[in-house]
Amino acid sequence: MIAVLKRGTTKQQLDHLLSWLKNMSLDVHVSEGQEFTVLGLIGDTSRVDMELLGSLEIVESVKRVSEPFKQANRKFHPNDSIIDAGGVKIGSGYFAMIAGPCSVETEEQIIAVAQSVKESGAQILRGGAFKPRTSPYAFQGLKGEGIRLLLEAKKATGLPIITEIMNIRSLDLFEDVDIIQVGARNMQNFDLLQELGKTHKPILLKRGLANTLQELLMSAEYIMSEGNENIILCERGIRTYETYTRNTLDLSAVPVLHELTHLPVVVDPSHATGRASLVPSMAVAAAAAGADGIMVEVHNNPACALCDGAQSLNLEQFAQLQQAVERVREAIK
Repeated sequence: MIAVLKRGTTKQQLDHLLSWLKNMSLDVHVSEGQEFTVLGLIGDTSRVDMELLGSLEIVESVKRVSEPFKQANRKFHPNDSIIDAGGVKIGSGYFAMIAGPCSVETEEQIIAVAQSVKESGAQILRGGAFKPRTSPYAFQGLKGEGIRLLLEAKKATGLPIITEIMNIRSLDLFEDVDIIQVGARNMQNFDLLQELGKTHKPILLKRGLANTLQELLMSAEYIMSEGNENIILCERGIRTYETYTRNTLDLSAVPVLHELTHLPVVVDPSHATGRASLVPSMAVAAAAAGADGIMVEVHNNPACALCDGAQSLNLEQFAQLQQAVERVREAIK
């Protein structure tokens, strides 16, 4: 249920209303916009008399929210959220390019890539330390050592870092990581999501391989229900009958999510296509669709990459992509 308050409502009136609502064992999310203040009521709202609430002097309107996701719902929070990740803002007009290798391999590799993508215009460095692989025999990442090397690259370049978490047990290793990524395979690992909700760190939540947008938003709701509202959604392609690409990039997810939620949305064309030759066109298409950021895999020598070399851009290709995305974003302003 949401209640829209009239313009001119005083703090004393608001506090009195909040006290009354909380006495009914409801959680209340307050969103103060330029025009209106919106109260999102979370819990058993059946005990709330809608007519009584709507008749209050300071209340403009009251309505029930039919969608199961509440705190992630734009009706609860009409204005776009802006997520601050290590000093880089994402959302509501702030655009971030996230780039780096699929997997951290050596100190020389990650620092070289970090320096190059920063020079080309990237604002955030990605790199896998823990790698979920289909085969148990494939390279699984450097784990804790990989995070240490990412922090060395951050020290050398000043770029905030993002890397994927696999399970709750390794959470302590992510204390100095700027953005924690939840991969597609863990999108519905609800125990992990709830623990991340207690961290208050920015979380990049990837859509699962066969999940609906509502299921993605419900996973975000798990994190938000524990108090962490710093969430970035990521469309990274879904599994369809098409086999020419690794996945099928659902670009319609960008405008749909912007209608449904206030959370920023980024696009990962590398995992969506699985082919470096297709990444640039899908990246500029994502920018044209209104994405709040793009995350691409970049390697200094893709042919020798330990993981996903086929979908990784080289350093020169990324520099060209960055320029193309900037031109598209300028054109659609």
